[in-house]
Amino acid sequence: MPEKDQEISLASMPEVWNKKIVKMLYKALARGDTETIAMLVAADLEWWYHGPPQCHHMMKILTGESRHTEFKFKPRSIMVIGDRVILEGWDGLKAYWVHVWTLEEDMIVHFREYYNTWLTVLLKVPETGDEVPVWQSDPRERSKRSLPDLVLAI
Repeated sequence: MPEKDQEISLASMPEVWNKKIVKMLYKALARGDTETIAMLVAADLEWWYHGPPQCHHMMKILTGESRHTEFKFKPRSIMVIGDRVILEGWDGLKAYWVHVWTLEEDMIVHFREYYNTWLTVLLKVPETGDEVPVWQSDPRERSKRSLPDLVLAI
């Protein structure tokens, strides 16, 4: 019985549910569970990438071009803003990534991948047209290296 109550409360809070779906995706990626990945990600996933050409790690995994063991995504932080789930992770000085997933009707439909890029997310306020910063990258070793800066307005 508690499981049904939990499902009802998750369904009534879309941000919590979106976060849970994306967490399920990363667990499936770590296991190489292609069936679960296919259930969570739309077949016509819209993808956008910014970073070095040789670092298309997530899309290589999602398309089956590489195995999940070649690059491991270990999210260090996660934040939900409406229908978007933002994750970031790093592996020493060479790999810093930010993933922005957009969900519609419990399905991941858009994916933005930023690799070795400093990202600021702005939320546009419809009433005023103002843009308010709601999230910013936090790579551990930023002070020791230069990263290109990008702004994502949502």
